[in-house]
Amino acid sequence: QVQLVESGGGLVQAGGSLRLSCAASGRTFSSYTMGWFRQAPGKEREFVAAVRWSGDTTYYADSVKGRFTISRDNAKNTVSLQMNSLKPEDTAVYYCAQKMTSFSWYPTTGYGYWGQGTQVTVSS
Repeated sequence: QVQLVESGGGLVQAGGSLRLSCAASGRTFSSYTMGWFRQAPGKEREFVAAVRWSGDTTYYADSVKGRFTISRDNAKNTVSLQMNSLKPEDTAVYYCAQKMTSFSWYPTTGYGYWGQGTQVTVSS
């Protein structure tokens, strides 16, 4: 049974930074692409970033490119999202996700397992 547990959310002023972490269990972590998504109030959930199972390839939404960095530690079964230069429009619940299929890269789709989410609030 896959479990994904996020941590690190909170309240920060615009221009500040936060680091989100996600601890995974239940499957061979190093075999799966991991992603971060977010959902703002009244909006649909949207893709933020993804990292390939090997950690050597990443992909970002245009809205966060250059400000956010996704990384993973396969020895610790964790994936992180470093968020810098935060803006009020980054306010959302952030979700960690794992692809359904092993060794699948298509970064924005195919996620079948989700964490419970962590709130990020950026004040202006």
